[in-house]
Formats: sequence, structure tokens, C-alpha cells
Amino acid sequence: MEKIRKHSDLKVYQLSFDAGMEIFRMSKKFPREEMFSLTDQIRRSSRSVSGNIAEAWRKRRYPKSFISKLSDAEGEACETQVWLDYALTCEYITIESYKTLYDKYEHILAMLVNMIIKPEQWKL
Repeated sequence: MEKIRKHSDLKVYQLSFDAGMEIFRMSKKFPREEMFSLTDQIRRSSRSVSGNIAEAWRKRRYPKSFISKLSDAEGEACETQVWLDYALTCEYITIESYKTLYDKYEHILAMLVNMIIKPEQWKL
């Protein structure tokens, strides 16, 4: 197992970054009238997941701060799932795209919860 030296070495970061990029590409096809609502919201929340993971990594010497930033990432991941619900219901994405992305965020959420439950494993 390779040593984790920076936030981008974390599997959860890599998955969240990839999912955020998938959301970006997918949301390019949303209707123009959604530009400043659903498109903006889903892009912001999906990008915020990896951003909060990076911040948490730098704060890992302080367990409460570490957990707080991971909790923020967890909230953003869940928010992204809500925007996916809207995108599906509005028929902007296919059920296949929805299921794939929703499941990716379920996996990301599970990884974040495991980190939150065991912060001492990540401490400097």
C-alpha cells in the first residue's frame, strides 16, 4: 500500500474529483435557462466535495477541524445527489447517468463516513 503524502493521493479525493468532472461535462447539456440555477448549484456542490476533502487533509492534526471539513464534504456530496434528483426529474439526464453518478456519490459518502468515524487513522 502506497503512503498517502497529499490530499490527491486519497482515493476518496480522486473519486470525488472524477465525479465532479463528470457532473461538469453532463451539465453542459442542461438547458440555458438552468445556467444560474441547477447547473450552477450542481457544479458548485460537486466541486466542493473534493475541495473540502483537501482542506480536511491539511487540518488532520486537529481532529475536530478534520472531522468538520469531512462533514462539510459529506453534506456537499449529499446535496449533489439532490441536484441529480432534480436533473433526472426534469429529464435533463438519463436514468443510466443518474444511477451511475448517484452510486458514485454513495461510495464517496461511505468513504467519508469511515474517515469521520476513525479520524485517528489519519492524524499526523
